[in-house]
Amino acid sequence: MIPTLEWTSEGVRFLDQTRLPLEETYVLAKTYQDVADIITTMVVRGAPAIGVSAAMGVALGARHSTATTLPALLAEVRVIGKVLAATRPTAVNLFWAIERMRRHAAELAAAPGATVASVKQGLIAEAERMYNEDIAACRALGAFGAELLPQKAGVLTHCNAGALATCGYGTALGVIRAAVESGRKIEVYADETRPFLQGARLTAWEMMKDGIPTTVIRPSLSARTASPPTAMWPTRSAPTGWRCWRRSTAFPSTSPPPGPLSISQPKPAPISPSSSARPKKSRTTRANSSRRIT
Repeated sequence: MIPTLEWTSEGVRFLDQTRLPLEETYVLAKTYQDVADIITTMVVRGAPAIGVSAAMGVALGARHSTATTLPALLAEVRVIGKVLAATRPTAVNLFWAIERMRRHAAELAAAPGATVASVKQGLIAEAERMYNEDIAACRALGAFGAELLPQKAGVLTHCNAGALATCGYGTALGVIRAAVESGRKIEVYADETRPFLQGARLTAWEMMKDGIPTTVIRPSLSARTASPPTAMWPTRSAPTGWRCWRRSTAFPSTSPPPGPLSISQPKPAPISPSSSARPKKSRTTRANSSRRIT
């Protein structure tokens, strides 16, 4: 499994997605400000991964807090949440994760015998729990989705909904992984996905790292690649998961993708000077236009 991010004793370790596929490097975030910068610069991307990253950012900020009282710690958690929320204003999972951590901090502080240290440790445990929940959900989704795929098929992907967009297994690409693990013969056709090239840089890198045959195509070939009589299973990156539909038969895994479709159209007839003139309006006499019908 590709480790997109993970909690360590030194901080949160991220795979730098901006350097893929040519360079596989990792970045260590030691403060919640580092996590905010990593989300902003798209070192980490993908809705599930961003959400868990924010949760770990809250836990990291709480761990380094100098607050000596519970009210002061809760106030600092709110400030940390606001900083992280400003990184990607359109990311739904980001706000969900921050709010979950904020509520959990309040619950921990309200528990009998709560201390600053116990709240800090509880936030770290909650962030790790969210990490494990994401991987479990992706594996379950992959197992269900794999049952829908035939024994031999081609899968057309767009953007990147894989391990790099989650905590390590993937949604749409998790289905492909589960299908391959169950013995199915799957070949992937990855759209480039311009302008950030998530398909060419990330999806293709993931699939090839797992040994799954992959061909990168330009998006304009998607419809041609998925057209009958072949069967394609198009998938789309989405925060809620994946979708696909089936055509007639499995796409032969040994065949190259179809070439560009050539369409011949008849040339338009030349326009004569008279045809471009404005059509004459029919005249209506004053008597006819004012005549009443009784």
